[in-house]
Parts: sequence; structure tokens; C-alpha cells
Amino acid sequence: MSAGNHSFVTEFVIVGFPGLLPEFYGLASTVLFLVYFCTAVGNVVILVLFATDRDLHKPMYFVILHLVVSDILFSTTTLPKIIARYWFQAGAISFTGCFVQMYLVHYFGTVNSYILFIMALDRYVSICFPLRYPMIIKNSTIHILSTTAWIVAKACPLMMVIRAYPLPYCDSNKIMQCYCDHIAITTLACTDRVPYSFPAFIFAMLALLGPLAFIIFSYCSIIVAVVQIASPQGRLKTLSTCSGQLIIIALYYLPRCFIYLASNIGIRFSTDLRIVIIMLYSLLPPMINPLIYCFKTKHIKTSLMKRFKKSIAPQKDNVFA
Repeated sequence: MSAGNHSFVTEFVIVGFPGLLPEFYGLASTVLFLVYFCTAVGNVVILVLFATDRDLHKPMYFVILHLVVSDILFSTTTLPKIIARYWFQAGAISFTGCFVQMYLVHYFGTVNSYILFIMALDRYVSICFPLRYPMIIKNSTIHILSTTAWIVAKACPLMMVIRAYPLPYCDSNKIMQCYCDHIAITTLACTDRVPYSFPAFIFAMLALLGPLAFIIFSYCSIIVAVVQIASPQGRLKTLSTCSGQLIIIALYYLPRCFIYLASNIGIRFSTDLRIVIIMLYSLLPPMINPLIYCFKTKHIKTSLMKRFKKSIAPQKDNVFA
């Protein structure tokens, strides 16, 4: 790092919620730790079920597996540092480390968007072309699409980092956010931010709106196909296979699109409210998704119940021994 480019900034300080009083730091760290703990436990349970139950080795569940891995990695990238900031007052992060975190945050967010696209594609083919589904959507198809998603998702975040890293950071080093992201970092640059923020906004909209456009199209097509089903029970059964995915998609896309659009059309929020909204849409879906998988996905729920019954059976045998 050249001193000429970055002046005296050798590290950044993650502030988190600027308006949070010190007496609430312990509570904030506890809540964030519980969110991380629940996220890790819930998603690891799904991974264990998938690894031990061959019945789950089907295309739709492979898509869920990729989303689970992305959720775990995203939460692990963002939460430990902000927990340390409030628990141990360790908010400092190295200059390069901040950009690495920024890359990972945007990378895993982009991966999630592409995986949700694949999830919608799976439901679209399943409901609109049920007879051709086994020929079109195979495990190998999902592996190829998911691997492509993980690879293609690297491009935009990498470009954002390459453009933001050399900027002159010569004033404040305090990041008004719970983790390093593009907006929080480039706001601190001692230069005109527009040439850097607008391309980043375009990248973000492509990563969000491209998959979202197909998702909207696919579910409109699904609704049309469902309406044509004669039996009310058949319509409800078909829609129930999509309900969990619709909740996951809504949790991911709606708040993100709102924040991105609001910030670019002049709607302003207080710093703390903006950070709360960002944290909600960033961290709640990875924590809630395993519950949705378990209660809204028949085979995962069945697999979980079988494992639960197996775990309590030996205990009953021991009691009566």
C-alpha cells in the first residue's frame, strides 16, 4: 500500500450502530452471537441431514444445499467481527482485511441471488413442464448450474474491489456499518464517489434484478399453470411446493431492492435505521431459512423427524433396561 494513495489510513474501525449507547454493547453482542449460533446450528443440521439421508440427493435439495453453504459462509464473514466489536471493543480491521471482507460480502450475496434463480428454475420446470422435468432437471444439471453460479458471481465483486482499493482514504477511517461493504468504504474516500458508486450500483442491480426478472416470470407462469388445474386440492398441493421458496425469495429480494432504490432516488434514513434494515435482510434469512426448509419441505421434515425418533429411541431403551 503506497502512502501517497492512502495517506495515513492503515486500518478501518467498524462502528456498527453509531447511536448505540455503551451500556447496551453487551446486549447487542449477545443478540448477534445468538443470531450467529442459531444460523450455524440450523444450517449445519441441514448439512448433516443431507449427508446422511440418500433420499435428499435430488435436484431441489442440491439447490438448497448450495444456499445453506452460502448462508453459513456469509454469516461467518460478517458476524464474528461485529460481535467482537461489541463484546471485546475490538472493532479495528486492517486495510486489506476490510476489502477482503467487502469482496466476500458481495460475493456470497451474489451467489445467493443466482442460487435463488436456480431454485425458481427448478420449480418452473417442475410445475409448467412436469413430464419433461426428469429429462431437463437432473442432479448433473443442478451441479453444472450451481458451479457456474459460484464462478460467475466472482466477477462483479472483484471489479468493485479493484476499483475501490486504490482510492485515497485520507480522512475518517470509521465505517458506519456492521461490516465492510462497498458503500460504507467508498464513502470514506477523499474523492468524488460518483464514478465508483454508479458502476457498483449497476453491478448490484444486474446481480439482483437479472435473476429477479426470471423469478417473477417463472412464478407468473406457475400461477397460470396452477389456475388451469381442475382440482382445488391439486392447486393447493402444487402451490404448497412453492410456498417455502417464495418466503425465502421475498426475504432476500424485497428489502435489498428497497434499500438500493431508496438510496439512489434520494430517500434518506437515519444511519442507525439504515443499518438495522441492512442487518435484518442480511442476517435474518440465513437464520430463518433452515426453519423454512424443515417446515415447508416435506422430505427434509420427514428426514428430520426420522433422525429425531432414532435419537430418542435408545434413551427409552435405557430407561426400561
